[in-house]
Amino acid sequence: MRNSTVTTFILLGLTDDPELQVLIFIFLSINYTLSVTGNLTIITLTFVDSHLKTPMYFFLKNFSFLEISLTSSCIPRYLYSIATGDRVITYNACFIQVFITDLCGVTEFYLLATMSYDRYVAICKPMHYVTIMSSRVCRILIISCWMAGLCILIPPLILGLNLKFCDSNRIDHFGCDAFPLVEISCSDTWLMEQTVIICAVLTLNMTLTCVVLSYAYIIKTIFRFLSVQQRKKAFSTCSSHMIVVSLTYGTCIFIYMNPTAKEEVTIKKVVSLLMFSVAPTLNPFIYTLRNNQVKKAFKDLIKRIALLSS
Repeated sequence: MRNSTVTTFILLGLTDDPELQVLIFIFLSINYTLSVTGNLTIITLTFVDSHLKTPMYFFLKNFSFLEISLTSSCIPRYLYSIATGDRVITYNACFIQVFITDLCGVTEFYLLATMSYDRYVAICKPMHYVTIMSSRVCRILIISCWMAGLCILIPPLILGLNLKFCDSNRIDHFGCDAFPLVEISCSDTWLMEQTVIICAVLTLNMTLTCVVLSYAYIIKTIFRFLSVQQRKKAFSTCSSHMIVVSLTYGTCIFIYMNPTAKEEVTIKKVVSLLMFSVAPTLNPFIYTLRNNQVKKAFKDLIKRIALLSS
């Protein structure tokens, strides 16, 4: 990865105000710690608790891994920039950051669609659930999510590596991202912008169609249940996933559906920060607080740790 004109970039961050930077540093530090701790807890629980060996928790474990990877790809670097004042990032490190964040982000959408399909099979075809969602099928679905993310990412990444930067190396963002890089490039970026939009729209349409169809059939099936208790249980099983889907799709649509509006740069930076920091923190709580199995597994784990320590 070489560029004839630029070897480093300067990340401008969110603000130059020292007082605001202190508040942002404290906020992000707490959020990052909670995010990593919460998602690692979910991963640990799925490994140690025998009741959480179902496909749903297998996908949740992988989702938590993606959340840790996504937030760790940019938040620690931004915290380092605030703490030391060093805003310089090398050309190679910048594009590696773009690759990791975008790969995890795109893969996350396909995984959310897969989790929707899993809920569809569990509620609409309960008698065939174990057969359809076997361990082998689950592993294939996870690999397919990663491969789909990689295939979507490769075309814009190749175009991005050919961008030239002549007049400026100052990125108006807290991390390296496609559109801030496009804005400072002196190359013709029309093809790059259109490719990113096409890939984003393709990913959103494919995954959102799967999510909508899955939940349409789920809701249709739930209303056929005669027991009110069964309906509540089914809705409770899906509600956490629906909240996470709404948060993820909402933030992404807001950022990418109007990418050339420069007057909205500050708003988009804040929304990006929420996507990279706040969402990964909320997701473990959304899944655990509404899930009795996870709460029971967590209590059992605490008891084991207490017994071992005593």
